[in-house]
Amino acid sequence: MSNKVKIQKYKTLKDIAVRLRDDLDTQDFVLLYAYNGTGKTRLSMEFKEKGKQGKEDKRDTLYFNAFTEDLFHWDNDLENDTERVLQINSDSNFFSGFKELALEEKIFAYLERYAEFDFKIDYTNWNIIFSKQIKNPAYHPNNDKPESIMQDNIKISRGEENIFIWCVFLAVCEIVIDDTVSYNWVKYIYIDDPISSLDDNNAIAVASDLSKLLKTKKNKVRTIISSHHSLFFNVICNELKKFNHRRYFLHKNGYEGYTLQKTDDTPFFHHVAMLSELKKVAKAGEINTYHFNSLRSILEKTATFFGFDDFGKCIHGLDDDVLYNRALNLLSHGKYSIYEPVTMGDDNKKLFKDILNAFLDKYKFDLPELLKE
Repeated sequence: MSNKVKIQKYKTLKDIAVRLRDDLDTQDFVLLYAYNGTGKTRLSMEFKEKGKQGKEDKRDTLYFNAFTEDLFHWDNDLENDTERVLQINSDSNFFSGFKELALEEKIFAYLERYAEFDFKIDYTNWNIIFSKQIKNPAYHPNNDKPESIMQDNIKISRGEENIFIWCVFLAVCEIVIDDTVSYNWVKYIYIDDPISSLDDNNAIAVASDLSKLLKTKKNKVRTIISSHHSLFFNVICNELKKFNHRRYFLHKNGYEGYTLQKTDDTPFFHHVAMLSELKKVAKAGEINTYHFNSLRSILEKTATFFGFDDFGKCIHGLDDDVLYNRALNLLSHGKYSIYEPVTMGDDNKKLFKDILNAFLDKYKFDLPELLKE
């Protein structure tokens, strides 16, 4: 990757929101890659708030983020433990004209691609009732009972709930693109991390379905998509590459603010950016236990790229490669949280630096100017 790529610095997320709105004057899409904890969700809200300036009831952004999921909450019927429903916050503009448009068919068209349960929207009480086919306990090959029966008022899993809400959002996006009157206030769609707990197969499916919807010829709505999920992001980039778009790597620059680095004309480089981060923390000596997990992840992806069947082959032939391999196997298995970091001991810090430097000496990565020493 060229080190001449321009780096843009911003003090606040509000400043970036202004920049993104300027970009969408000429671009169909803006695609943002950023690590968790960078501020992606807060940026989506800053972008939304910019659209409300001037008039109290003005709005122009339909958004999907963690706040969208908060528009739904469970009533688990604690008294009887039978009538479990997902409540809808009908006061939100997200549900403008929801009842009149009867979106169940559109929602189910998406839902059946990812899940095996059914639902019914109760517009009187503004809640959702879920049901699922289960094995009939009364069934026997020698009787006339059906093999399966429908069980109502079930509590779906958190992952199923997330994908259901995502399908609701896709259905709403569809009618926005169709220029339905109830949603004619939408000028922008802002999607932040639609997948929080999907495996790679579903991540590809979600990215493909979203891209197919957004590529509709009649779509006049400008869209921003931000994510920390590399596979999802790469699929989106490939699907939308023929359209006018800007592609950025968003980075939190410590206490100094934020940086945007354009990646439109270069391969997607987030693994290289992660290496730069590790090099930076190694130099500063601020190495935490979870950094071993990050280093191993990079070695595994490098091994996959070269067709190796084991990440250890990336460090094979280096001095102390046996020690390095054992250390990575042992020290990268902990469930270390980036939100509650634990500093390594001095011996492990030295070992981490030795492995990282040996790896970078063997594979001459061209690290981004953004994160160089």
